[in-house]
Amino acid sequence: MSELPPQIQNMIAQLQSVQQQLQIVVNQKIQLENSLKEVENAMQEVEKVSEDTPIFKSVGTVLVKSDKSTVLNELKEKKETLEVRIRALSRQEEKLKERLQELQNKIKSMLSGVQAG
Repeated sequence: MSELPPQIQNMIAQLQSVQQQLQIVVNQKIQLENSLKEVENAMQEVEKVSEDTPIFKSVGTVLVKSDKSTVLNELKEKKETLEVRIRALSRQEEKLKERLQELQNKIKSMLSGVQAG
């Protein structure tokens, strides 16, 4: 088979770029989902302790004493932030998957046209 036309080469390059972007988004989403699980586990543990139990939270490399309600509020805020970011990445992932499918279909139809010609 002869060399591919420049238009098809360009579309293949776009396809590879979209695949890389998709992989990055998927990896980011996985990291955020793992962070979300950690926050949810921490919330469950904090909710188990009594109000007068001392709770320590990590601030940089130092542990700082805090109270249950403050820690729970901070964890809830972090959880909400993570959920928003995960939803945004999910939408981005879907758009990239659609773009990937679209490019694959275009390349297939163009290749079949090249082979027929």
